[in-house]
Amino acid sequence: MTTEECPDDRVPSGGSTSRSLLFEARLADPAAWERVVRLYAPLVASWCRRWGVAEQDVSDVLQEVFSAVSANLGRFRKERPTDTFRGWLSTIARNKARDHFRRRLDEPAAVGGTEATLHLQQIADPSLLGEPQELTDDVFLDELLRKALESIQGEFHERTWQAFWGVVVEGRTATDVAADIDMTPGAVRVAKSRVLLRLRRELGDAPE
Repeated sequence: MTTEECPDDRVPSGGSTSRSLLFEARLADPAAWERVVRLYAPLVASWCRRWGVAEQDVSDVLQEVFSAVSANLGRFRKERPTDTFRGWLSTIARNKARDHFRRRLDEPAAVGGTEATLHLQQIADPSLLGEPQELTDDVFLDELLRKALESIQGEFHERTWQAFWGVVVEGRTATDVAADIDMTPGAVRVAKSRVLLRLRRELGDAPE
């Protein structure tokens, strides 16, 4: 292999870059399922808080959300470019938050029935909440991406990762990065694309 070629990205540990996190989770792989929860629980919790779920109830709603995800993961399909696991997860979380507030409506008024009604109305009509921030929450999405990148980094050779990092994270040109790591600009772009595709698969946002 010459320095102009993009490194072959076979997983050093014997894993497979062709299998996405969701694919493994569908096979009931405990480690994959743990990664799904670890990646997405903070984001789902932030949605719940924005929708008005009390802090002491967030963990209960999270459990309901991920129980539903586990039971229905096989139904998630990316059939259109706009289909994302995050969007599918948001729909489930919104439904579980609605269920939570419906249950509160049956509680005594002193517990907050009026408040529960208001939150139900807001969740039922997302326009009342303004922009759907749950899909563009910078803080939690940054954390989600950081964890996902940590999960897949070991699947790539160092130069491939350096090429991706230099172009995507540092915002440098492929030519500048190529000069630093002894690759051609074309090889840098290929490396970047490989990592980005793997990242999208890890997040459930690319065909498997």
